[in-house]
Amino acid sequence: MNLPKFSKDQIKKLSLSAMGFVFLLYVYFTFFLGPLQKARAGTLAQIADRQNKIDSSKSEVAKAAALEHQAKDAMARFAALKALIPEGAPIAWFPPRTKTFFANQGIDRAVARLESNTNFKQTELAAWTKYNWLIDMPQADFAALGKSIAELENAQPLLSITKLSIHLLPEQPQYQQVVIAATTVIEKR
Repeated sequence: MNLPKFSKDQIKKLSLSAMGFVFLLYVYFTFFLGPLQKARAGTLAQIADRQNKIDSSKSEVAKAAALEHQAKDAMARFAALKALIPEGAPIAWFPPRTKTFFANQGIDRAVARLESNTNFKQTELAAWTKYNWLIDMPQADFAALGKSIAELENAQPLLSITKLSIHLLPEQPQYQQVVIAATTVIEKR
């Protein structure tokens, strides 16, 4: 094989050209491509961060929509509960209403009296008052009593029975003397 022979001047030019090409590659990768790669990596990180924020925002929007739906349901329930409370002072309407309720259940002579009332300490419940009542039934049939207690708590959502005291009547064993301690929550008017 015959390789062409280069002169000393041509070899110098060739080596200078090769060094220039290497220097040009170094400048290209260091000053042009390097910062471009860093900017690309930074941009990809920003895109991933923004995508995470968008995804979390979408979940927050879904949570807010669900919360709004729950708030509408709660407001409807609250309006329904307020509609159950008659006008006037509870001492005026609760005892007759209770007596009528138990009379309709087959229990005569039910008497309700106010034991105490207290305001709530929580600021969000400041417009409501808790009333503690004693409902005295001197003579009640066991089966009618059980049904009426269940119906009372189901019909009055703001009423809860806190204590139940049942005593036998020795002269009439088929009847019991019953005292119910109940609590109602009523909006102040």
